[in-house]
Amino acid sequence: MPSAASPQPPSRYALGRFAIVIPMSAVFLATFAALRLVLLTFAWPSIDHDAGALLRLFAVGLVYDLAFLAYVLIPISLYLLLLPERLWHSRANRYLVHAVAALSILALGFGTIAEILFWNEFETRFNFIAVDYLIYRREVTENVLESYPVAALVAALVVATALVYWRVRPRLDAALAAPDRRPKRLALGLACLALPTLAFLLVGQTLRSSIPNNYQEEVASNGPYQLVAAFRNNELDFFQLYATLGEQRLGPILKSALAEPAASFRSDQPYDIHRWISHPGPPEHLNVVLIMVESLGTDFLGIYGNPHHLTPRLDQLAGDSLRFDRFFATGTRTVRGLEAVTLSIPPTPGQSIVKRLGRESGFWSLGNLLDQQGYASSFIYGGRGYFDNMNAFFAGNGYHVVDYSAAPTDKIHFANAWGMADEDLYSLALEQADRAAASNKPFFFHIMTTSNHRPYTYPDDRIDIPSGSGRRGAVKYTDWAIGDFLDRAKDKPWFDDTVFVILGDHTAGSAGKSDLPVERYRIPLLIYSPKHVTPGRIETVSSQIDVAPTLLALLGMSYESAFFGKDILAMAEGDGRALIGTYQALGLYEAGKLAILRPQRQMLQQADPEKGDEAPPAVPSSEDDPEIERAIAFYQAAANIYAHRLNAWPEQDPAPSTPPVALHDQRRE
Repeated sequence: MPSAASPQPPSRYALGRFAIVIPMSAVFLATFAALRLVLLTFAWPSIDHDAGALLRLFAVGLVYDLAFLAYVLIPISLYLLLLPERLWHSRANRYLVHAVAALSILALGFGTIAEILFWNEFETRFNFIAVDYLIYRREVTENVLESYPVAALVAALVVATALVYWRVRPRLDAALAAPDRRPKRLALGLACLALPTLAFLLVGQTLRSSIPNNYQEEVASNGPYQLVAAFRNNELDFFQLYATLGEQRLGPILKSALAEPAASFRSDQPYDIHRWISHPGPPEHLNVVLIMVESLGTDFLGIYGNPHHLTPRLDQLAGDSLRFDRFFATGTRTVRGLEAVTLSIPPTPGQSIVKRLGRESGFWSLGNLLDQQGYASSFIYGGRGYFDNMNAFFAGNGYHVVDYSAAPTDKIHFANAWGMADEDLYSLALEQADRAAASNKPFFFHIMTTSNHRPYTYPDDRIDIPSGSGRRGAVKYTDWAIGDFLDRAKDKPWFDDTVFVILGDHTAGSAGKSDLPVERYRIPLLIYSPKHVTPGRIETVSSQIDVAPTLLALLGMSYESAFFGKDILAMAEGDGRALIGTYQALGLYEAGKLAILRPQRQMLQQADPEKGDEAPPAVPSSEDDPEIERAIAFYQAAANIYAHRLNAWPEQDPAPSTPPVALHDQRRE
């Protein structure tokens, strides 16, 4: 029986206790719609303004909103269905319902603010990046505290929560007092539990991916729904979701794509890409310092048209370096860049190999190969190496790991949420180089920076832009730190016999109208060694998987390769290609065309993709198209080789062998 203090239920509460879901569902749906309007204003310059397209956006969005609510109903429906009536009308249950409602409104508001901030950073709804942010709470929490007015946001959130709760409170009380009968409760409970089943069967990623404009696809999505999907889809099965080729058809296409003058394949098996790479003459065991710069796209450099004079040192260095002008990142995250440069493998769908726990090590890597050649290989990171599983990945693939924890406290003069300032990282690298040089052993350092990242803070009095004022300042400080590092390195006895490789890990923003906006994957690549590398400009299309083979070729090394990359300097200018991807869309860019593979075996072609948002939209294609055929061969082979560890590094280092035929060095000078 209702307690004496409970209000009498109005007649409209014929749903009994299940009426309690109505006000809360209304709050959720209204908030989702309001957020979608906010994001639509942010994306307005890049979307199609056709009324039909906008109507479709909101219709698709409503479907995802309802699907998310259907899943939320599972625990609520079970509680409403199974709780006895005497407990339902108890004071304890009333307090519990109100507490859960208030906390739900608070969580909804928190998620809404988080989505707006996430969109401003990445121009997308929650995805794998958001999953990372939930896992690595220390770095993310410190980053948020350093980047945003948290106190003001929390105060606004609490006030908004109180106002919304005050509006729904009477409706909750009325539902708590409403009488219901067991047969009706059973029928309503089963109906509510049927909704998530329908959502699971009928709603998936295909609905959103059918929207041709990527910005509209993201606005139409539901953030919490996408967050759960990202958790679930950590790794995607290529053979189940993507178009494939028969092995006999794939083999010749793949071998042709990987062929180069210095290569001799060891077998004709379709997935065996092992080949001997021959370079005449003795190798040069030069030291190698490879600097991967956080979020450094070509759009920041003056030599590529940036008018703000943010990179004076890199612009100057480019004139003294071998400069690759059509070079692309394979993905949109640091771990994708690390994966590509280290393993020379295309971006397999799902999460980066770096983060596939228990399956991230023991591969044919640049570190393992150089160690075999007598090098001491190290990964030197300005942050904490547990982030993104970097420690396990590099330690398991031939590298000694040196991270934030290796630096004495008195040697870290500035740090933020992501790690030490770049200048302190370079000081640590110089110390490591001095030690390695003293051992009379060539060294290979893969250095990963952190300063060009929100909250964009760095030491004072280094540049003319105040710390924490935005991305431009972080870029200019990053440039200053690289110049300072090279200035200090020039005084070292090992400098003349060292090759410096500088490239971005990814660009600062890769969102666009299309799945794979090629221009927003373009990053700089400079190879600098005054005594050993002749400056020049290379226009060949290439990507991060080509770094290792190109570097090994410059060192004149002959070796067995299980890499997908090729020596860029040995490619004819028109033969270049770049493999780029997201966690779902996989692309092969070559000769002014972009071949795109998507789940549900979708195959698309886009012409002139380097025009960015001005490029024509991608159109359906088929595996009979040569570009699509090559794209399938690359990605199908990468997925199969990784899954079956066909590129595993042997427990015993492979013994150097001789190629079956004499080959000539045909690299372009």
